[in-house]
Amino acid sequence: MTRPLRLSTLFLRTLREDPADAELPGHKLLVRAGYVRRAAPGVYSWLPLGLRVLRKVEAVVREEMDAIGGQELSFPALLPREPYEATGRWTEYGPNLFRLQDRKGVDMLLGPTHEEMFTLAVKDMFSSYKELPLTLYQIQTKYRDEARPRAGLLRGREFIMKDSYSFDVDDSGLEAAYQRHREAYVRIFDRLGFDYVVVHADSGAMGGSASEEFLAVSPVGEDTFVRCEASGYAANVEAVVVPQAPDVDEATVAATPAAHVEDTPDSPTIATLVAQADALHPRADGRSWTAADTLKNVLVLLTHPDGRTEPLAIGLPGDREVDAKRLEAQVAPATWRPFEADDFAAYPMLAKGYIGPEVLGTDSEQRGGSGIRYLLDPSVARGSAWVTGADAHGRHVFDLVHGRDFTADGVIQAGAIREGDPSPDGAGTLTLARGIEMGHIFQLGRKYAEALDLKVLDENGKLVTVTMGSYGVGVSRAVAAVAEATHDEVGLLWPRELAPADVHVVATGRDPEVFAHAERLVQDLAAAGLEVIHDDRPKVSPGVKFKDSELLGVPTVVVVGKGLADGVIEIKDRLSGTRREVAVERAVGEVLAEVRGSAPAGD
Repeated sequence: MTRPLRLSTLFLRTLREDPADAELPGHKLLVRAGYVRRAAPGVYSWLPLGLRVLRKVEAVVREEMDAIGGQELSFPALLPREPYEATGRWTEYGPNLFRLQDRKGVDMLLGPTHEEMFTLAVKDMFSSYKELPLTLYQIQTKYRDEARPRAGLLRGREFIMKDSYSFDVDDSGLEAAYQRHREAYVRIFDRLGFDYVVVHADSGAMGGSASEEFLAVSPVGEDTFVRCEASGYAANVEAVVVPQAPDVDEATVAATPAAHVEDTPDSPTIATLVAQADALHPRADGRSWTAADTLKNVLVLLTHPDGRTEPLAIGLPGDREVDAKRLEAQVAPATWRPFEADDFAAYPMLAKGYIGPEVLGTDSEQRGGSGIRYLLDPSVARGSAWVTGADAHGRHVFDLVHGRDFTADGVIQAGAIREGDPSPDGAGTLTLARGIEMGHIFQLGRKYAEALDLKVLDENGKLVTVTMGSYGVGVSRAVAAVAEATHDEVGLLWPRELAPADVHVVATGRDPEVFAHAERLVQDLAAAGLEVIHDDRPKVSPGVKFKDSELLGVPTVVVVGKGLADGVIEIKDRLSGTRREVAVERAVGEVLAEVRGSAPAGD
């Protein structure tokens, strides 16, 4: 029998006003309903009701991990520097890593992920192929020094994650482990009860080959993903690989006039350039110039983990923007920012607003250029002609042909993906949506095993490097994702598997018999195995109690009040909003049927 939670003694205070620091509706409700409380920017305390929900998410994850043979352990959050130095992540994590020193001046860190520790644990204990395959996991607190923690539990500095790791002798074993985890994740997210999509993802600093994300579909999500309805293709925007545009045929290139520089006064932006080109240099074919006819060159400054800075120029059609997240994924582990006034001052050959390919590229220094590495968007086809900067204020060059008049140092997948773009698989067009990252699975390969010398003897007695997979689920983030997906205008709406209780019993009015009957009902429900929240507060008005029951979001609400005189109580389905009265003597059976989804006994 589970002990009922009584609101008269529960460590809980609900709020009528939204907290000032909360941005998203679900986050506001979690705070107002007393599930979490902000301790510092990006750091939250779990209060009793919130902790019950969190533990239920953990239970779902734990059950599904155990079902595929995972073995749970727990590493410390405070970790030594040396393993992370060996893999390069002490530097690669940059400012996102919480670094500290003990009283002896020894470098330590707060773990952001634990690949190194899992790898070393297996290295210390296993040495033969006979001991593999192996899957280990933990559910533990992680730390990342987010520059701008936001959205409550969705992007914090401290969070709870399930991370698991598979260890196999060969790639076929890794692929099988990856598939087992993928299937387990499908079951986990099906049970958590929100709409999600599995998308191809960028591996980023984790490394490895195959990588997929599980995104909770949500308009408040910070991740943008694309889908092709015709083929089922889905990918995070960072992982979309735009195919290289085919070369323009030689006859078209031969018919393109020689590049020529023209005056385009007061045209430092794409919009003003198009207007000036139409007014002063109309096209021979009679159509108007568009932004898609122009080539803009965007300058950014990269900062590498070792502190070294590097300028980078990106050329892309003028009707496209650089996507910040796609660029971030392409330059990782470096970070980037736009060029600023001081950066332009260091390169006087760059005419801001009129920059062209002539002064860009690592080979440009010999001709008086900047020597800045120059990468092109894959939509810039070899043989295509462009209007672009002439490296002089108020001047642009027309009919500048890629491959004939200029070249680049390579290609970069950093242009923004738009609704209606062709799908990379060639099967249709893309639609865009937003989501919350809930899980990420990687085929890591041998990156960490090689760095930390994890080897076992194979069946021939030869030492081979172990191959690994890495699989994460945002456990605390799942609570927030469900809250964002399942609330209404008055409160939370927990799915049954995650709700802090099965039923919320509300005793209303001042009649002692009402409170006595409610207490008996609570005891009977608890004895039947249900988790019960009992609003037994004697001096709180019915209106406040009803508002609190809506705010807390338990799926089934039972009201014991004035109807008791007529021998009935009210059962409300919080999820659908339906209400019905049932006879007192049938109350326990009816509530059990409501909670367990079956017909009452005797029907």
